[in-house]
Amino acid sequence: MKTLIQKLEPHLLEIEAALWEREANIEAPHRYSDEAFRASIKIFMAGLMDKLWELQEKEGTPIKERGEMALHAGTEIRKIILEMTGIDTHKLNK
Repeated sequence: MKTLIQKLEPHLLEIEAALWEREANIEAPHRYSDEAFRASIKIFMAGLMDKLWELQEKEGTPIKERGEMALHAGTEIRKIILEMTGIDTHKLNK
C-alpha cells in the first residue's frame, strides 16, 4: 500500500513543473488567493517538518529538543511570511 506522500508525489511534481514553466514564460505574479497561499505554506511546512524529522533521527536528537526545533522552525517561517507579505499565517487558518 502506498503512503500518503507516495500518492501525492506525482501531483506535487506536476505542480512544481507547471510553476517552473509559467514562471519561465510569464513575468506577472500568480495572484494566489488566501486559500491557495495557505495551502502552499502547508505543503512547504509538511516537507520541511519531514526533512527536519529525518535529520533529527540521523543525529539522534532527543524528543524534547525535536519539539523545540519544530516550534522554532514554524515560528521563523511565520515571521518571514509576516515580514515579507504582511500576512499573519495564524489569521489565514481561521
